[in-house]
Amino acid sequence: MLTGELRNKVDQVWNAFWSGGIANPLEVIEQITYLLFLRGLDSDQTREENKAVRLKTQPVRIYPEGKDDKGLPYDDMRWSRFKNIAPEAMFTVLSDHVFPFLRGLHASKGEAASSAFAHHMRDARFTIPKPALLAKVVDLLDGIPMDDRDTKGDLYEYMLGKIASAGQNGQFRTPRHIIQLMVALTAPTPQDTICDPASGTCGYLVAASEYIRDQYPKALHDVKQNEHFHRGMFHGYDFDNTMLRIGSMNMLLHGVEHPSIQYRDSLAQGHADDAGAYSLILANPPFAGSLDYENTAKDLQQIVKTKKTELLFFALFLRLLKAGGRAAVIVPDGVLFGSSKAHKELRRKLVEEQKLDAVISLPGGVFKPYAGVSTAILLFTKTMSGGTDHVWFYDMKADGWSLDDKRQPLLSEDDLGLKPVYDGRNLVSDEVHARNNLPDVVMRWNEREGSELRRPRTAQSFCVPKADIVANEYDLNLNRYREVVHEEAVHRKPTQILAELRRLEAEIAAGTKALEDLLT
Repeated sequence: MLTGELRNKVDQVWNAFWSGGIANPLEVIEQITYLLFLRGLDSDQTREENKAVRLKTQPVRIYPEGKDDKGLPYDDMRWSRFKNIAPEAMFTVLSDHVFPFLRGLHASKGEAASSAFAHHMRDARFTIPKPALLAKVVDLLDGIPMDDRDTKGDLYEYMLGKIASAGQNGQFRTPRHIIQLMVALTAPTPQDTICDPASGTCGYLVAASEYIRDQYPKALHDVKQNEHFHRGMFHGYDFDNTMLRIGSMNMLLHGVEHPSIQYRDSLAQGHADDAGAYSLILANPPFAGSLDYENTAKDLQQIVKTKKTELLFFALFLRLLKAGGRAAVIVPDGVLFGSSKAHKELRRKLVEEQKLDAVISLPGGVFKPYAGVSTAILLFTKTMSGGTDHVWFYDMKADGWSLDDKRQPLLSEDDLGLKPVYDGRNLVSDEVHARNNLPDVVMRWNEREGSELRRPRTAQSFCVPKADIVANEYDLNLNRYREVVHEEAVHRKPTQILAELRRLEAEIAAGTKALEDLLT
């Protein structure tokens, strides 16, 4: 958890950029990311040197020996060296030497230099405009502790939250507590291979890695599981190079050393090589937009013939999952009840050919201030042989935050998110539940094969048999199946109402006459 002091330091860094002339929040986080990476590289090199002294061996070189083609020693490009020189000299070192070195880092050998982040540095740009601003930011970042994994991860998440709060540049961020909910519902294990084909800042992959660390603390002590965790478990795709760098850094700061974060247009042709490769998909794919048939992978069109991106992504999920693989994905409400042939066919496939587990309706303001679209979480399992016997529905009314553009917390930090049920107990009062349904969602999800089957359709959550869904042409709108109990209203007789009106008129007339007599 971040202290107020650390938050203030991050705010000072952010404000320094804004006052220094960089107003685009995405550019701010990108430049901070580069500087954090440089600091991390220097720490890695120092650690290798200390290890070599202890073992009396030659250290692994992240910064090569010798000088670059402009004559500056590579050792002078290290954070511990340039942070102490004059602002003008520091500016020259970074712009003319350090960033060209970073752009070639992906081709370097060595563990730290070959990280996922290093592979996305080929077009890294140094855009800090003034030496004074650079010196101020370096000094502020140098004062932030970066030794603890949890602190590093929380710091970066706090910075990413600033992008989201800035408006349209935050449209790629799903609220962290919604991500954590989806991860908790799918319960990743150390054996899973996890993919987000629209990864953005890699929030889903980070949350899955944290869940595994929390729930399986001894797993990473096993050599094979540790290798899988750092090199084979996490896969993300995006076609924005800035997002690839930010996402890779997010994973690195959260302690995942070599995730597979790749440049890819997930819906384009030529990417069928990983079909059936993943056991878990977590995603919030792009909602709006249509693609040309010519630009869309033909194997996706065979699953559902459409140009709508939200439907094509569903076809992609089915292609990427292995048999028995599961998914939790966010969809716009139109996917649930759209009347087009493609919409109906997709829902039919989910119910008849796969196992549709749950539909969780999200509050309308979850993605404000930058989107007001109504959405839901779909959870399903790829079986290719059916298996849907009933579908669990949950009508989430509150997520702990205001549903207006400000999105302010409505509860104390201890009552936000999933904290009350992570230990398996239900500690939520009615007052907390009214403002935060997330703990209740997790608790009732775990009872979907038990007590939830007996819940009435007037409740906040209930199960619907497959036969009812088929009878409604695979409509997945929760309101289609909810039963509303109308309370009997007791009205007075008309004669009583008329008598009351006559009495009031008489009182008004008497009062008017008394006022007239007083005035005359």
